[in-house]
Amino acid sequence: MSQTLTESAFERLQTFLSKHQNDSPIEVLTPDASTREYFRINWVNQTAIACVYAESFAEQEHNFLDVTKLFLAGDLPVAEIYTVDGDSGVIVLEDFGDTILRDVLNQSNEKEKLLDEAIALIAKIQAATPKAFELNSIASRLKFDNEKLVWELNFFKTHYFETLRKTKLSPQDDRALTSEFNELAQELSAQATVLCHRDFHAANLMLDRRNRLRIIDHQDSRIGTVSYDLVSLLMDRVLETPEKNRLERKLKFFLSEREKLGLGKIDFADFERQFRLQTIQRCLKAIGTFSFQSINRGKIHFIKYIEPMFQIVLQAAEDLHRFPNLQRIIAENI
Repeated sequence: MSQTLTESAFERLQTFLSKHQNDSPIEVLTPDASTREYFRINWVNQTAIACVYAESFAEQEHNFLDVTKLFLAGDLPVAEIYTVDGDSGVIVLEDFGDTILRDVLNQSNEKEKLLDEAIALIAKIQAATPKAFELNSIASRLKFDNEKLVWELNFFKTHYFETLRKTKLSPQDDRALTSEFNELAQELSAQATVLCHRDFHAANLMLDRRNRLRIIDHQDSRIGTVSYDLVSLLMDRVLETPEKNRLERKLKFFLSEREKLGLGKIDFADFERQFRLQTIQRCLKAIGTFSFQSINRGKIHFIKYIEPMFQIVLQAAEDLHRFPNLQRIIAENI
């Protein structure tokens, strides 16, 4: 059972290192989330990353450790775990350096090549689906089912309209959106069949010191649609709607990468349709998160992504010739 720890993360890391007769200097890194903080230390003649959680944990029940084991078994490029101290809330893992893919893409002449490498990794994650069930991984027991998808869509509805806009939908519009959200969630839930990273975007990919692409922040992996991680990579935090021909090329490249791994052929028209459905759900979920984070956590840099992502949702709904109430309500509120 987890227990909130009273000492600060830095203090607990100092105590942990002293137990290991390690007088390493501690470099404070930018925390990824309120539940964990990151530090760079020395460990067995090399640098390492110490991830320190706010709570103690049981190793066998810890999502990050479980999914890391799964990804490593699937030959996926995640960090090797060096040691774990659940009582202290400390995990020491491989150090990839400081180069985030998102930062590189903004200035690289090899943007398309790097994106294709990332897309190929999504296919490899999906190839690990049987391994997830074989290992009884936590990821195999979690799914983007109807309940989860509807919860995320309702999170959008609450935090975009009420938290960010300080307004409420009319009862009629609320019912209309709820009906369309239920329809969308049921359709996507029925197609949730493969292992997904769940938050596979360029800020959760790194280039290590040998310029190899590496995956981070994979602890929330679960079963979802074939298109889920691709939507996340191509549509998350963009400032303009992707050009249609380029997007089509990326979708076809992804399907070809799946086929190379023996994952079976998917009809392009069927996949494109699913991709658009998943785009609507995933982008609305992201807008809800950006709205919440900008108001409640002061992360106002997220606001600039909201209108472009609404435009992406509108385009997907128009292309599908579906969800008229969603289209109307978005058009009235952006």
